[in-house]
Amino acid sequence: MNTRNPRAYILFVIALAINAFGIAFITRALLGTSPITSITYVMSMFTSLTMGQWTIVLNLGFMILELPFMRKEDLRTDLACYLLQIPTTLFFGSFIDVSMNALSWLQPEMYVLKIASLLFGCVILALGIALEVKANVAMAAGEYFVKAIARRLRTDFGYTKLGFDSSLVALSCIVSYAVMGTIQGVREGTVVAAVIVGPIVHFISPWFKVFDRFLYPSGKTGRPAGQASLPVEDFHPGHRVITIAREFGSGGHLLGEMLSKELGIRLYDKEFIHLSAQESGMDEAYIRKNEQSIPSFWLKSVYAQNKNTVEQSMAPDDVLFVAESKIVQEAAAKEDCVIVGRCADFVLDGQPGLIRVFCCAGLDDARQRCVQEYGLPADKAESEIKRVNRKRMAHYEYYTGRKWGDPHHYDLVVNTSHVSIEEACRMIGELYRHALQNK
Repeated sequence: MNTRNPRAYILFVIALAINAFGIAFITRALLGTSPITSITYVMSMFTSLTMGQWTIVLNLGFMILELPFMRKEDLRTDLACYLLQIPTTLFFGSFIDVSMNALSWLQPEMYVLKIASLLFGCVILALGIALEVKANVAMAAGEYFVKAIARRLRTDFGYTKLGFDSSLVALSCIVSYAVMGTIQGVREGTVVAAVIVGPIVHFISPWFKVFDRFLYPSGKTGRPAGQASLPVEDFHPGHRVITIAREFGSGGHLLGEMLSKELGIRLYDKEFIHLSAQESGMDEAYIRKNEQSIPSFWLKSVYAQNKNTVEQSMAPDDVLFVAESKIVQEAAAKEDCVIVGRCADFVLDGQPGLIRVFCCAGLDDARQRCVQEYGLPADKAESEIKRVNRKRMAHYEYYTGRKWGDPHHYDLVVNTSHVSIEEACRMIGELYRHALQNK
């Protein structure tokens, strides 16, 4: 966390204010409220305390409940983060009340206006969350409570957070029905907010790199947690690495094999499965099935909306990505090589001696290669190509924040429908030899 960066605290306070305004906007849409504030909203309906005041009470209560889940060493090493929950809670609760009062005029009557207000509020909330993640100085009490539970019980942070939010919504319904005889404060807007805010955060987060200049005026930004990239000083200046990202059926693996033989350098592709199993402790069969996919892009985006670091949401697919990234780094540091897939162009981004290639092909040519070389049934080849490419795209874009296949991220884009594998190998070989001559 950026706990020693005063600029990060400024950004964090702004993020809290935006979050509060987004929650207030969602609430004023009159279609429910966000899951995390559902219980405080319901409580404010039949008590003298406001939604913001109940937020403060509830979050301070979470701080007390965190203690049984924290070991002495956890409290000692995390003391600053634990205590930061107090001002964070006070600011956040106050901002909610200020925002609710400022938006008192917002009382849409038409359902379409309610939906529009809800969606606008979700965008605002997503902006605040993305900014909070960028600041990376503290956690709200609810999130810290989940972190304490996940750490003590050794469960996944993301899915624990989903269960926590769902429990708050369920409790809100129970309290509302018990006290008021009907369910209020939890409606379709609560579900919409739960489902779309995370993906919006994931979509806009790459744009928040513009705040790096504010946070790190000296230019020393480092890499966010989870983007494990080899430091430039650890990359041997004599090593040249060719990374090949590829569409299914484009011949990317064949191109890698040909380059390996032509240039006399090692190819890393299928051996990643065995190496990743050793690094992560996972079963090779699991890796073979899941290494280039995520269980659900939408679900991952939903539960990842509040994570500040990869360590807080180490689901098996996250563990696998980190393990493979480490292997990519180690391979690049050890020798000249060709690396197929594994987001290697991103993991090694900015390193000297890197040649990034994207291999694509037209659907007809990809289908023909899949049938003739991969042995796929002709009637299933097209659907398999689309399925695999969707998985690769979702995997790449989730972990890198970049658009898969964007030519701006590559040194060479090869369309094997128009350029033979042999010709592509010759062109890449020339780039490689030119890089060797100018090292």
